[in-house]
Amino acid sequence: MKRLRFSEIDHIPLGPANAIDGWTGGEVHRTRQPLLADGASKFFNASIVHFEKGAITGWHKHDTDQILVITSGNGVVANETDRVEVAVGDVVQVLAGENHWHGATSETYMSHITITGTS
Repeated sequence: MKRLRFSEIDHIPLGPANAIDGWTGGEVHRTRQPLLADGASKFFNASIVHFEKGAITGWHKHDTDQILVITSGNGVVANETDRVEVAVGDVVQVLAGENHWHGATSETYMSHITITGTS
């Protein structure tokens, strides 16, 4: 068993994301706090990702399902056919292979815990 405190986990800057079509939010700034170190689990990866106002991931896919748990602020999660606004306490499941993006609204920061399977 291992206990973590968010306040004790370093923030790692993430590089820029590819903008989605029509994106006018400017430069993307995000950080990640790894909840599980590389290789710590045979089954899961988990991190907290923090988005500055208007920051998004850009389009991407995962080999496994992804669970997003919104922990602060407001944001958007979208795939090629749906776009949902999310807030603290919301949980979103993104299916393996689903092309999607997620991030903060232009008015607020957003953080979420992300859990994906290891491939």
